[in-house]
Amino acid sequence: MPTLGPTELVLILFIVLLVFGAGKLSTLGGALGKGIKEFRSAVQDTNEEESEPA
Repeated sequence: MPTLGPTELVLILFIVLLVFGAGKLSTLGGALGKGIKEFRSAVQDTNEEESEPA
């Protein structure tokens, strides 16, 4: 699988901006950040449960 260079990333960002618009993009970014935070918290909780002695 080829890696993405700076040109490809800018092109993808431009297309996303055209599709969703600037206002919706900030909302999507916030939702994505919240989802990542919740995922990390769940993974950390799972790891803590596994490391506790029974």
